[in-house]
Amino acid sequence: MDCRVGCGACCIAPSISSAIPGMPDGKPAGVRCVQLSSDNRCLLFGRPERPAVCRDLRPSESMCGRTADQACAYLARLERLTEPSESVGRTV
Repeated sequence: MDCRVGCGACCIAPSISSAIPGMPDGKPAGVRCVQLSSDNRCLLFGRPERPAVCRDLRPSESMCGRTADQACAYLARLERLTEPSESVGRTV
């Protein structure tokens, strides 16, 4: 499957913990990546500065859905399901 032109969901919905040019501390979930153009295209696509997490993410029918809104909802749900619990690492 190829990326849906103009979607940008994977550059908005998930958090990215690695550095991104212009975002040295990565980006929080739900925040638009500074490397996402106004027409929702990655400005780093195919460039060596693109973070490995972005290079390695591959579109799939389950992740992308039929629309950008469906993709954002799916990725936001995954983000919520995988965020660290406040109790992780806490001793009782």
